[in-house]
Amino acid sequence: MNVSGERTFDAPRRAVWDVLNDPASMAKTMPGVESFDVHDDKRWTANVKIPLGLGGLKMKIDMNKTDERELEFAALHVKGQGVGAMLNMETSFELSDEGPRTKMRWAADVKLAGPVGSMGQRVLQPIVNQQVQHVLTALERQVQEAASQSEGPQGGGESSSGEGHAGAPAPSADAEAPAAEGPKDYGPPADSDREPEPDTGTSGADEGISPLSPETFEQDPEGPTTSTEDKG
Repeated sequence: MNVSGERTFDAPRRAVWDVLNDPASMAKTMPGVESFDVHDDKRWTANVKIPLGLGGLKMKIDMNKTDERELEFAALHVKGQGVGAMLNMETSFELSDEGPRTKMRWAADVKLAGPVGSMGQRVLQPIVNQQVQHVLTALERQVQEAASQSEGPQGGGESSSGEGHAGAPAPSADAEAPAAEGPKDYGPPADSDREPEPDTGTSGADEGISPLSPETFEQDPEGPTTSTEDKG
């Protein structure tokens, strides 16, 4: 069976490429993945249970990247084996820019052998098409997550040079908050005409220290906050 198509992602090409070449991200797009092992950057293995409408087909699938042009093209050879079926598939994708978006052209040549393969293309084609749509929808989610993480938190209109809209330096995360103002002088206390009490020692007032010390009302310093997200 030969299947092919196109998909456009609302994301830069780098984000799409990174997802397509990250085994952990791709494992999340495959239906029925029960376990996933990465051997190196070109070979990985998955144990899957493929839904076929008549129950699940358990297979061990080995994937091997056979060709690659970074940010443009990659090809994979996929070999699977399970009870009642053997799978061989050659698949590839090509990426190109479409304005700020990314277009992916993909194609796959799928061969099934064994009892499952004998069901015939007329039976298997709708099942394959359904699984392809599942993969593409899941891939869309993974790409959007990757694009959001690469953009990072939006910093209130700050430019990449670290300046605000008016050209003033943006506040640093390490900048200290301005010191709180001291207590205001509201004049002598109401009972200032009373006879002074005998001197039994010194107090904060005698030493010129106001009871309205800044420490009593100093607010926690406010500054820019940083946000971290797990690239998850």
